[in-house]
Amino acid sequence: MSQNKFVDKLKEGVSVHEIEGFAGKHTSEIFSVLAILIGTFSSAYDFFTGPKVTLLFLAIGAIGGILFSAPVEKGLKQLYQFTLKKEKMTEILIGALKIVVALFVPFLYFGLMGLLAGTSYHYYLRRAQIASENMPHPHKKEDGEEHD
Repeated sequence: MSQNKFVDKLKEGVSVHEIEGFAGKHTSEIFSVLAILIGTFSSAYDFFTGPKVTLLFLAIGAIGGILFSAPVEKGLKQLYQFTLKKEKMTEILIGALKIVVALFVPFLYFGLMGLLAGTSYHYYLRRAQIASENMPHPHKKEDGEEHD
C-alpha cells in the first residue's frame, strides 16, 4: 500500500464490514494479542501472580524450546492444527480460554510463549547455520585449502 493510499484510508476510516472481514480471517491472532496484553497487565500489576514468576516461566519455556525443539515443535504443531481445524465457534472459545488463562495464571500463558520463542530461535539459528555453510567463502580455494 502506497503512502498516499494509507493516509487516505486513515482519513476516511475503516468500515465495520472491513473490521469483520479482518477479524474473521485473523481470529486466532486477535485473541493471542489480547491474551498477551491482558496477561502482561495481570502480571505487571500483581493481579494474581507477579512478574517474577511470569518471567521465570517465560525463561523456562524458552530454554525448553531451545533444548527440546523437536518434541516441543511437534506438540505445538498439533495444538495449533487442532485449534485451526475446528469450526469458528470452537476457535472463539479457545481464544476466550487463552484470555482467561492469561488473566488468572499469566505465567502459564507466557511459559507457552517461551516455548514458541525457544523453538523459533532454534529453527532460525539452524536455518542461518545451514545457509552460511552453503555460501561460498571468499578466502577458501575450491579444494578446501585456505589462502591469504
